[in-house]
Amino acid sequence: MTTDVVILAAGQGSRMKSTLPKVLHPLAGKPMVQHVVDAAKSIGEATLHVVVGHGAERVEKTLSDQNIRFALQKEQKGTGHAVAQTLENLGDGPVLVLYGDVPLIKSETLAALLEKVDDDHLGLLTVTVDDPSGYGRIVRENGAVTSIVEQKDATDAQKAIQECNTGILATTGKKLKQWLPALSSNNAQGEYYLTDIIAMAAGEGVAITTAEPMNEHEVQGVNDRVQLAHLERIHQKAQAETLMRSGASLADPNRIDVRGRLSVGQDVFIDVGCVFEGDVVLEDGVHVGPYTLIKNSVIKQHTVIAAHSIVESAQVGEEATIGPFARLRPGTELADQAKVGNFVETKNAKVGKGSKINHLSYIGDAELGSDVNVGAGTITCNYDGVNKHKTLIGNGAFIGSNTALVAPVDVGHGATIAAGSTITDRVSEDALAIARGRQVEKNDWVRPAKK
Repeated sequence: MTTDVVILAAGQGSRMKSTLPKVLHPLAGKPMVQHVVDAAKSIGEATLHVVVGHGAERVEKTLSDQNIRFALQKEQKGTGHAVAQTLENLGDGPVLVLYGDVPLIKSETLAALLEKVDDDHLGLLTVTVDDPSGYGRIVRENGAVTSIVEQKDATDAQKAIQECNTGILATTGKKLKQWLPALSSNNAQGEYYLTDIIAMAAGEGVAITTAEPMNEHEVQGVNDRVQLAHLERIHQKAQAETLMRSGASLADPNRIDVRGRLSVGQDVFIDVGCVFEGDVVLEDGVHVGPYTLIKNSVIKQHTVIAAHSIVESAQVGEEATIGPFARLRPGTELADQAKVGNFVETKNAKVGKGSKINHLSYIGDAELGSDVNVGAGTITCNYDGVNKHKTLIGNGAFIGSNTALVAPVDVGHGATIAAGSTITDRVSEDALAIARGRQVEKNDWVRPAKK
């Protein structure tokens, strides 16, 4: 049966001190609400409803490509009022209510909560904490849940209860359509509390089953940037532990950021301060130096990436060497044993097996054969102000330092280009090309002096 998942994302988040809607603040490189959407999608067949309010247009735009139904809460009158905005689009089957600022909730927890939900059973996610301040308290009689009391409405005895409401619950659309219109705002906040349906359910004899998350942080919400940073580190610690159990060694598990999916082989080493974005694969024996950024790239076995390098949308072969301070831009393909050294930038470039670009060069829109040597300060002049043009360099070519290759241009196999040349025409195979002005020397020349 299809589950309707209602995600509440209408709050302003004033404590974030930001013009960005709270639920769009990123955790691990993606908006908090996206984490919740992803968890909801993984529980099985589901129809997603997101309730928007403050910054509605920005939230809808961010999630616009994900087959989500949006409901607008024009006035923020509480959680019960928010869920009520979705009633006309809900079926009579299971309904799960989540929060866009509770980003670390796990699909396994949600599946367990939904397991026994029907018209005669309501599922409630609770958590037991040492300090329950600020939480709604779970009130039980003879072990059965009878109601939830918010902190501001609780008596002293109720404030001592340590079992707390997470806000996450599951029931049926049929029951919500019955209970939500009956909610009252007669409370300290003057709001329509979703939690009041617990007492309604208990009064009707609907059994209230509870479940707890594996970890408290699953249900922790974000109200300010301090709490967001706290959850970020919890999430990154979990990512680091997964990587280490998969065969990677981390110089410091507290200093790594995975903002996407990182797959590692055996005996991978990752130094401090590295950031991984999008989909990244590090095969067996890859070594990543400190403060390196890798995004949407595949790094084959036993490649070494030295410190402070950037690799984006690139394919890197086996036993290659990159950096330090190298930048591989989108479209770069390095073959096995290729080398891109310090302060070298490549873009849309194919570098053949064993070829070397060691220092201070820019290679863009180019194809290099195998065993090419590119001297320091070499650039491919690939852009004429309107169009990009290609440079082709054959196997075994030697490009002298400070060479400008003005594309489109073709350098033949085994060719040598003298240092300081500007190459505008094809260079034949095994030829030496010299394209620079002759050196002129004037003896006894007097240097100008200030008057």
